[in-house]
Amino acid sequence: MSYEAIAILMFASMLLLLLTGQRVFAAIGFVSAAAALLLYGEGAVEMPFNAAFKLFNWYPVLTLPLFIYMGYILSESGIANDLYRMFHVWFGGLKGGLAVGTIGLMVVISAMNGLSVAGMAIGATIALPEMLRRGYDKVMITGVVQAGSSLGILVPPSVVLVLYGMIARQPVGQLWLAGALPGLMMALLFIIYIVVRCKAQPHLGPTVAREELTMPLGEKLKLLRAGIIPFLIFFFMTGLFVMGITSLVESSAVGATAATLAALAKRRLTRKVMEETMRKTLGISCMFMWIILAALCFGAVFDGIGAVRAIESLFITKWDLSPWEVLIMMQLSYLFMGMFLDDTAMLVIVAPLYVPLVITLGFDPIWYGVLYTITCQIAYMTPPFGYNLFLMRAMAPKEIQLADIYRSIIPFVLVMVCALILVMAFPPIALWLPELVYSKG
Repeated sequence: MSYEAIAILMFASMLLLLLTGQRVFAAIGFVSAAAALLLYGEGAVEMPFNAAFKLFNWYPVLTLPLFIYMGYILSESGIANDLYRMFHVWFGGLKGGLAVGTIGLMVVISAMNGLSVAGMAIGATIALPEMLRRGYDKVMITGVVQAGSSLGILVPPSVVLVLYGMIARQPVGQLWLAGALPGLMMALLFIIYIVVRCKAQPHLGPTVAREELTMPLGEKLKLLRAGIIPFLIFFFMTGLFVMGITSLVESSAVGATAATLAALAKRRLTRKVMEETMRKTLGISCMFMWIILAALCFGAVFDGIGAVRAIESLFITKWDLSPWEVLIMMQLSYLFMGMFLDDTAMLVIVAPLYVPLVITLGFDPIWYGVLYTITCQIAYMTPPFGYNLFLMRAMAPKEIQLADIYRSIIPFVLVMVCALILVMAFPPIALWLPELVYSKG
C-alpha cells in the first residue's frame, strides 16, 4: 500500500470514529497507535511514551490549568456579574447599548479566561435574560452572545493559541500578542454592526428605561470599580509578560493568584466556589492534555510516512498552485471541517500537514496561527457541529428556539469572514505587536 493511501485511510478512519461520537483524543489516539503498530511493528509502542515525555517536558504546558483555573474562579465567584451591572448602567441609554455592553463584557471575560465556554455561560445566564426582559430582539442578541463568547479563543490568554503553539512548535507569547489586535478589531466590528443595525431598526435594541439609569454621578462612578479588578488582573498577568518582567508560565501563575485574591477580597472564596472551580479546571485541563498527547502521536506517524511532503507535492508540483491559492484552499478546508469537527480535532488533523507547508510557502506560522483561530471562531458558529450553537441551545431561555439560534449567527459569521479577509490581506494587523515587543527584547 502506498503512503498516500495510508494517509487517506488514517484520515478516513479517524473521521469515521469522530462521527460515531467517540471522544476526540480517543479517536485520534487509537488511529495513530494502530497505524504505528501496523507500519513499524512492536517498536512502535514506544511512540506514545515518547510523546508523553515530550509533552511533560514542555514547560509552557503549565499555563493551561492555571489560565483555566483563573477563568473559572472569576466566573464562579460572581465578579463577572458585577462587570455586567457596570456595562448595563453605562451603556443602557444607547440604542442597542446593552448588546454593545455585552460585547465589552465578553472582551473582558476573554482577557481573563482564554476559553469561549465561560463567556457563553455568563452571556447566556446573565446578559441574555436581561436583554430579553427589556424588549431586545431575541434573534439579534442570541447572535451577540455567541459571537462575543467566541472572542475567548483569540484574545490573550487564548488557550486555543497555546494548543496551536504546542502542536505547531511556535512561541506562545508571540501567538498571544498576534491575536490581541485582531481580537479587538473583531469586537469593534461587532459593535459597529450592532450600533448601525439598531439605529436603522430601533425596535431591535431599545434603550433602557430612564428610571433604571437615573442615579447620581457618584453612584455611576462607583460602579466603575467593578472594572478595576479585571483590569488589574489583566495588567499583572499580560502586562508584566509583555514588559519582559515575567515569563509565560510565571504570568499564568500571577493571573491565577490575582484571581484567587480578588475572590477572597470580595469575600466570595467559599468552599462551594473552590470545589466547582477545581472540578471544572481538572476536567478541562485533562481533556486538553489527552488531546495534545494524541496529537503528538498522530503527528509522529504522519511525519514518518512523508504525508507532509506528499501534500506539498500535490499542491505545488502537480496542481501548480501559487502560495496564496494554497493558503486559501487551506482556509476553505478548515471552514468545511468546522461544520463537522471542533477546533481541537481540526488542529490535530491538519496542523502536522499545514504548518510545515505554510513555512515552506514563505508565510509566517505566527500569522497563520491567528488565521487558524479566526477560522475556528467561524466554525464555532456554523452548523451542523457549531460548538457555540450547542452551548446556546443548552443554556438559552425557552422562548429562544433552535431556528432562532441558527438565524442569529448569519450576520456575525459574515463579520468574522470580513475580519479573516482583513488579516489575510494585511498581515501586520497580527504581526505588528509581536514584532514590536520581541524586537525590543
